[in-house]
Amino acid sequence: MSNPPLHILAIDDETPILELLQEYLKGQGYRVSVAATAVAAQRVVDSDPPHLILSDLQLEETDGLHLIEQLRAQLPNVPVILLTGVLFDAQVVEENLRWKISAYVSKTAPLQTLVAEIRRLLAKA
Repeated sequence: MSNPPLHILAIDDETPILELLQEYLKGQGYRVSVAATAVAAQRVVDSDPPHLILSDLQLEETDGLHLIEQLRAQLPNVPVILLTGVLFDAQVVEENLRWKISAYVSKTAPLQTLVAEIRRLLAKA
């Protein structure tokens, strides 16, 4: 019997992005939950803890980094990928975000880049 698919939680306040991530990642063999708000993300984490979290930085009603801190307090060993349209200098990411996130992927990067990061992080988990 094969293992059940790994569970990914995608958090973004832009519905088209959530739909794209959900469809693409399901096609890659993952089970995907989506959340457009911090409350919805918390609900998923409480009821069905994910193996990996993908989160936007800029969310409508909360700061993505604040949400990531909250979720990491609950799930300290779950990798978090920051998926954002905000461009960061690599050194800024290293100095300020490395302790909060496992990886950073630009929203403009090809989806294959995102999947490669997901596979890399889940292989370590």
